[in-house]
Amino acid sequence: MTEQEFDNYEQENDACGINDYYINRRLQKNQMERKVRRSKMWLARFRVLVRLFVIILLILLGKKLINSSNWYLNKDIFKTFHNTALEIDNNKIVPSYKVLNALRRTEIPHVPVYRLETDEIKENILQLEPVENVYIRRFWLPARLQIIIEECTPILTISPALNAPPVAFFTDEGKLIGRDYMPLDKSFKTNLVFAGNDYKKWDKERVKMLDNVAKAVKENSNEEVEYIDVRNPKDVYVKIKTVNLRLGDLDDAVFERIQRIPSILPQVKMLDKKIKYIDLRWKNTNYIKLG
Repeated sequence: MTEQEFDNYEQENDACGINDYYINRRLQKNQMERKVRRSKMWLARFRVLVRLFVIILLILLGKKLINSSNWYLNKDIFKTFHNTALEIDNNKIVPSYKVLNALRRTEIPHVPVYRLETDEIKENILQLEPVENVYIRRFWLPARLQIIIEECTPILTISPALNAPPVAFFTDEGKLIGRDYMPLDKSFKTNLVFAGNDYKKWDKERVKMLDNVAKAVKENSNEEVEYIDVRNPKDVYVKIKTVNLRLGDLDDAVFERIQRIPSILPQVKMLDKKIKYIDLRWKNTNYIKLG
């Protein structure tokens, strides 16, 4: 074999070795890529299975949650106060037992609390005279009701005499509420009015007039009004801490007469004698009546 032939032989062997190396590298790379693809495929399948499992679990939990007894109110919810399923708030005039009696007219259906219709409950409570509005909130886990009551605003309490307890009150809308809701809570600041049986015929304008008289007397005297005596509608008295004020008839000029109080009251406070009343019945004349 000549030297040239030997060189050609070596070059051919070298080329075959290089080709085998690259072929092996490509085979290894293809195997690795197939392994990666298989891993990705199994990972994707695993994710699908996990998602399917989570969806099934959520469906089962949702079904169990919807059918849970915590969605349903106790049938005896309106029979007693001593339960955690009923809360009555903001009622200062209407006793809670009266609210409960009104609630007992409603029969609780066997439905989840979120499907419970509250219109009948609201209407039954609105039949109580001092109630102006009712708000009903529904809760679950466990199912319960919160009843928030909006009551009227008392401005006048009615009593037959000085030492007699009040028998009724008027609201700011002129509505008369009877003795079933007396006595009022002490947090209500109302004007005490002594009246005969004619108070049952008073309208809203009459109620507003008496309330405005009390406000005007307080403003001009800087003293709280203790009571208004209208047992004789033509001869009305207003009692403040210092003295009695005799206003007479509550006509259109009564507020002009009340405006004289600041000019007379200092004189009364300087007197050492017993005073029966300040007479403010007359248009241009007023005097102090000694007792």
